[in-house]
Amino acid sequence: AAILSILQHSSCPQNIAFHFVASADASLLRATISSSFPHLNFLVYPFYDSSVSRLISTSIRSALDCPLNYARSYLANLLPSCVHRVVYLDSDLVLIDDIAKLAATPLGDNSVLAAPEYCNANFTSYFTSTFWSNTYFSLTFANRKACYFNTGVMVIDLDRWREGDYTTKIEEWMEVQKRMRIYELGSLPPFLLVFAGNIVPVDHRWNQHGLGGDNFIGLCRDLHHGPVSLLHWSGKGKPWARLDANRPCPLDALWEPYDLLQPKTPFALDS
Repeated sequence: AAILSILQHSSCPQNIAFHFVASADASLLRATISSSFPHLNFLVYPFYDSSVSRLISTSIRSALDCPLNYARSYLANLLPSCVHRVVYLDSDLVLIDDIAKLAATPLGDNSVLAAPEYCNANFTSYFTSTFWSNTYFSLTFANRKACYFNTGVMVIDLDRWREGDYTTKIEEWMEVQKRMRIYELGSLPPFLLVFAGNIVPVDHRWNQHGLGGDNFIGLCRDLHHGPVSLLHWSGKGKPWARLDANRPCPLDALWEPYDLLQPKTPFALDS
């Protein structure tokens, strides 16, 4: 669904190169993509659980503990050095605008990544009292206007990431988490610790997130106010599962036209 939505709304789809990160056995994904999109320009990179499994701590939802959920931290290592910039996207989203607009986000002279910021969110809630009561840890954000951002949609300069060795910086915080519990929520907090307050903000239209509800129940949610370029079903409830169970939320109807496994998909596979 994500791939189809990107192609359908791109002004120049032939210029888009897709890079997929998959679990170690990537053959099934490669075959599925090839059969669904015969002319797609793409590569698949295997991601081995051993790359990160020793660093993963249990979180509030078991799905967040999947090693593949941490692959975004290793893109600079997985992708070849000739790839200088990427738009990272989770798979539970659809675009209804031209991805080239998002890809063209200026990163300035020093920033490593850009993403929509949500400064009205309670930033302190993403870390435990153990974190905030430790003077050394809490000073991490002392000179930064740190805001929450969702890591499911990011524009990343991979050259700057490699130069700054940001994968190691993220892993260092994960190692701290293994020793003392400083957060509860999977792969997001290490990104916030390293980047929050130091990113280029992107218009909120590019990540209407949270459509999957919260991390516990996954209740239906409405869109945020404002224009929409990207719909993101982050949270426990996923549109394909709710459609298959015949218990969709109202906004799941926006996912359905792009889902090639739904019987009424109006697009041809070879388009």
